[in-house]
Amino acid sequence: MSLPPYAVRVAADSADREACFAVRKEVFVAEQGVPQEIEYDAYDADAVHVLAIREDGVPLGTARLLYGEAAAAKTDGDPAVGSLGRLAVAQAARGLGVGAALVRAVEEAARARGLTAVDLHAQTHALGFYERLGYVPYGPEFPDAGIPHRAMRRAL
Repeated sequence: MSLPPYAVRVAADSADREACFAVRKEVFVAEQGVPQEIEYDAYDADAVHVLAIREDGVPLGTARLLYGEAAAAKTDGDPAVGSLGRLAVAQAARGLGVGAALVRAVEEAARARGLTAVDLHAQTHALGFYERLGYVPYGPEFPDAGIPHRAMRRAL
């Protein structure tokens, strides 16, 4: 199976952000059963959102970058570390490189903001995916929205 051409970019306007939120709703709320009221949070307003979108406008995936004070609780307070989160890829686009492209876009956005590393909280079933992209797990497993996670970090 091949994927029609797509682009990955920082969400530029409210339509892009709505596309990001639609993918998150499909993946986290509908598929994984995360309550909608905890899927969207106060961090969404100031986060850097990245969007993978097909040439015909169909959104394929999204992720977000928190930095500064917004990331502090997720990065042990280190202001040089960003927090990658809410990585979601539409079911039809999985296994085709979209997730990796989104991670690299978040890393580029982090570099552009002067950050030296990116942390994330990975669902444990996705540890291998992030390890292939250079992330290293640390700390114990913990639940988030009832799903087991591990913290991971990659130096930029």
